[in-house]
Amino acid sequence: MNVVTLDKIGKTYHLDAVSVPALVDINLEIRPNCFTVISGPSGSGKTTLLNLIGCIDQADSGEIKVAGQAVQELSDDALSDFRARHLGFIFQNFNLLPVLTVAENVEYPLLLSRTPAAERKRRVAALLEAVGIADKARNLPGQLSGGQRQRVAIARALAPAPNLVLADEPTANLDSHTGAAIIALMREMQREHHVSFVFSSHDAKVMAEADDAVLIRDGHIEDIVRGNLMEAAQ
Repeated sequence: MNVVTLDKIGKTYHLDAVSVPALVDINLEIRPNCFTVISGPSGSGKTTLLNLIGCIDQADSGEIKVAGQAVQELSDDALSDFRARHLGFIFQNFNLLPVLTVAENVEYPLLLSRTPAAERKRRVAALLEAVGIADKARNLPGQLSGGQRQRVAIARALAPAPNLVLADEPTANLDSHTGAAIIALMREMQREHHVSFVFSSHDAKVMAEADDAVLIRDGHIEDIVRGNLMEAAQ
């Protein structure tokens, strides 16, 4: 079963008297356990598409299924609970809580899902070890480099064992060397945790790692490339 299915999705933003179509008749299937990249120029609709998949925004028309659930059928409270159980998020600005330690930031989504304390402790320790920052568990985010903060964000996204992790330009605020290391880490985590990753990105290194790439322009999907892009180009 696909982890995400979008059927005839439309989304229009209304700015005063002007209507701006962001997405038009989008049909898309995202395969499970894959590294999928949504790419396109600024204003193409890729962030809107990511927000719809992440249940942060709602489509004006069509149907979206995430992990088999038709999300438009859910109430606001049920949708919040669904996001907490099935989705993880990685942001380009990290979005860590500055007053919480590294370990507490990773633990936070587990507190929201009422995971028992012993399981929270075990999972946080395992994830911090997996992303290579176990020695920073008691540090605050302000004491970390950009790459280290993104590692915390990755661990936090994986903490609730989601079906899908969404990342909006995850390497945009990192230098090229650190960005490459973060992409390699996310790829490793995707394979180890058997979770689907969906990115929006302009980064050629991210594109090169993709199993599937969705190319979008002016709110329309121009092409979907299945299989590693580097292999497809050969």
